[in-house]
Amino acid sequence: MAGKSQATKSSGDGLRRLVIVESPNKVKNISNYLGPGYVVEASVGHIRDLPQPSQLPEDMKKGPFAKFAVDVEHGFEPYYVVDNDKKKKVSELKRALKDADELILATDRDREGEAIAWHLVQALEPRIPYRRMVFGEITREAIQQAVQELRDIDDRLVDAQETRRILDRLYGYELSPVLWRKVRAGLSAGRVQSVATRLCVERERERMAFVAAGYADITGTFQPEGDSAFSAKLSSVQGKRVASGRDFDDTGRLKSAGVAHLDVAAAEAIVAGLAESDFAVRGVEEKPYTRRPAAPFITSTLQQEASRKLRLNARQTMRTAQGLYERGYITYMRTDSIQLSAQALAAARAQARELYGPEYVPDSPRNYTSKAKNAQEGHEAIRPAGENFRTPAQVSGELRGDEFRLYDLIWKRTVASQMHDARGTTATVRLGASTADGRDVEFSASGTIITFRGFLAAYEEGRDATRDDENTGDEDRRLPQVTAGDPLSARDLRADGHETTPPARYTEASLIKTLEEKGIGRPSTFQSIISTIVDRGYVWYKGSALVPSWLAFAVTRLLEEHFPKLVDYDFTAEMENDLDAISRGEAERVDWLTKFYFGADGPANGAVVTAPQAPDGPGDATAELDGIKGLADDLGAIDAREISTVPIGEGIVLRVGRYGPYLEGPDAETGELLKASVPEDIAPDEMTVERARELLTSQSDGDNVLGEDPETGRTIVARVGRYGPYVTELIEDDAPATAVEERAEQAAPKKRAAKKAAKVKPRTGSLFKDMSVDTVTLEQALQLLSLPRVVGTDPENGDEITAQNGRYGPYLKKGTDSRSLETEDQIFSITLPEALAIYSQPKMRRGAVAKPPLKELGPDPESGSPIVIKDGRFGPYATDGTTNATLRKDDDPETVTLERAAELLAEKRAKGPAKKTARKTTAKKTTAKKTTAKKTTAKKTAAKKTAASEA
Repeated sequence: MAGKSQATKSSGDGLRRLVIVESPNKVKNISNYLGPGYVVEASVGHIRDLPQPSQLPEDMKKGPFAKFAVDVEHGFEPYYVVDNDKKKKVSELKRALKDADELILATDRDREGEAIAWHLVQALEPRIPYRRMVFGEITREAIQQAVQELRDIDDRLVDAQETRRILDRLYGYELSPVLWRKVRAGLSAGRVQSVATRLCVERERERMAFVAAGYADITGTFQPEGDSAFSAKLSSVQGKRVASGRDFDDTGRLKSAGVAHLDVAAAEAIVAGLAESDFAVRGVEEKPYTRRPAAPFITSTLQQEASRKLRLNARQTMRTAQGLYERGYITYMRTDSIQLSAQALAAARAQARELYGPEYVPDSPRNYTSKAKNAQEGHEAIRPAGENFRTPAQVSGELRGDEFRLYDLIWKRTVASQMHDARGTTATVRLGASTADGRDVEFSASGTIITFRGFLAAYEEGRDATRDDENTGDEDRRLPQVTAGDPLSARDLRADGHETTPPARYTEASLIKTLEEKGIGRPSTFQSIISTIVDRGYVWYKGSALVPSWLAFAVTRLLEEHFPKLVDYDFTAEMENDLDAISRGEAERVDWLTKFYFGADGPANGAVVTAPQAPDGPGDATAELDGIKGLADDLGAIDAREISTVPIGEGIVLRVGRYGPYLEGPDAETGELLKASVPEDIAPDEMTVERARELLTSQSDGDNVLGEDPETGRTIVARVGRYGPYVTELIEDDAPATAVEERAEQAAPKKRAAKKAAKVKPRTGSLFKDMSVDTVTLEQALQLLSLPRVVGTDPENGDEITAQNGRYGPYLKKGTDSRSLETEDQIFSITLPEALAIYSQPKMRRGAVAKPPLKELGPDPESGSPIVIKDGRFGPYATDGTTNATLRKDDDPETVTLERAAELLAEKRAKGPAKKTARKTTAKKTTAKKTTAKKTTAKKTAAKKTAASEA
């Protein structure tokens, strides 16, 4: 391979350079910043990966790569292939490379980007010098500086990323078959996803075991002479602190015996005993208040804060941040470093000084220290890009929606991090009296006065609510100036009963925070961890909360009882630290993988280990692991039925079956064994004995036979299933097709006739919300089974409009465009003009309410339908429910007349429907493929390393 290039000169040196970035969205800006002499192309992410074993060449399916596409017995050598959808891209890059004198690899600056750069070299096999270019922001200054500071590919970062990829392949391929055989086919296990799932399951177990405790408190309003009134809460009775929610454990018992536990009756008795009592101030305590600004954003804190303040999930946050980074608005968004560059410190301090005044900026910059041992994903925190930050007002004309809101959040956090502390005073007032029966009671009130807002003038960090939150709102609450002995008048004394609440379920923000605190995962993986456990059915959303499925319970129990080390939090964190050590050159990847897979003693069959055997380092996660090789070889000790069983109580159990969760338990009267499907929308902590009994009873009555379908002759029944109550038809095995089915078959495409006749599936239909299994009629059932109902055809484009019922309620569907209906009854009653009127309105998010018309003008002379003026996505427009016409610039929505609106609609009708642009199809060339033996590419050969080091 060609040697290393010399220091890159300016574009005037006559050399042609090919620059490869990951995303096409970066190409235009980077190309403009680099100028002539540079051609910028995008790899569009990864180009190579480990193939599935089934995708291996035939001659490799029985060799050492057959099981994992990794030769575990010879140095864990991986076999990579170019992804099918990237072969064309690789060919394009190779063609571009032919005209270049130098290759610059400008992929992202983290481990993954380093690995992509290495894979590009392996796939493109350049015969010209190649170098690595990294940058933290896409600005002219940053790009022009980066091209002057080229370096070699960092083999240590590549090693760490490749070890992670191989590790995940070994883990998943060894452990997933266990789940297939003992829980359900098609499941998957993952090194981090299984741990994240366990966190959610453990929290749900806590909620299921939780026992609520009741307690009471007393609040009142107190008035000093000549000053404002304030509220206070009962704090002690007879010198004992009054118990609050935080004094109880999750079993409903008090944690400490030294507190006064009041119930509502006891609290009301105290209120009655204070009716004639004289209150006085017993003490006032003041102490200084100081609050420091939060550090600039890293990936995890950005995801958490965007979830709290902007209601964005992790995927939305990272997608939006990616767009801001690629367009040059913020720095690289995958980082765990909270440090700011000297340039950024100067910019933040200057902007704070300019916008808030010099008194808000400390004399010297604030420097933050990262808690992460190896902040390797980037070299700087997430901040606005450039030497001079653009304020939100300056970018408001360029950014919209989530992009603007996220930029605003990042800008505020960055500027606030370089501002003074907020300062003030916290005061606590204690006041008391004696009840009629002589008991001493004391109330207290606290308030914090912010005397200097400091960084709060720019930004205040959000926080997750907890079940023990009390005394909220005390900040910036001013208490009156009182001294000990001052008399107070009391009013509105009130006793309130409370119950303790179970621990809150994880949200995306709190789960990311917990993973980060435990050292599990890295900036580039948090989003994918959550996406994976949601997509694979281990958790589901209930509002913003992550609820584990019963399937997650079964999988987690299996792993905890039979492979506890693999879902141990500390062990998983140590694996992350070991990968970090590999990236720093402190550990060797082959040695580490050997111990992880084969165990501390290494391979027992004399397999070749190419790396030197180093002793276990401190914190080596593989030191106590017996190796994961052959986990699925002997599963006799795993009782599949027991693993998938969750006791509910009173002899009732929930089992995770092949087709979903179901209940099993004895009939309360006869003792007969009953079974019932579990609806998917019931969270595990809601499955009480009472709820289980209800399901068993309602479903044990069997099908409610409604009658026969007059067209098919089949019996129609109503029943309760895992998705709720529904109606269906009973089909006997091998029953002949009915006339209805024969007509449908004749209308189907001819190619379907060539297929083997499939077993006829019964029609089903979910009951409407106002229907029940016991009261639904045959007529209603036949209507439900007839869905979807064809409403009509859109005259503009010929698309069929149907009305149907779905998971989220009733809706219309036209092609891929769905619109919600207000009621289920509309499914059978809505007309074509009404449906077209709905489609004439801008599409809104689910649950949004349509805006009322700006003006109603009267009937259209041509269609007879009422014309209204509405405010649409692209401005005001006139519509009669079928045709829409945008108002011209000179048309004022407030003053436009019926005649003018009718004229615009007539013009629109005359133009006819907009023509769809036909896609340009290119005939594919048919060429004979050259069949060659596929070459096994080792990870890094010595020759390639030498060439790279000499390049």
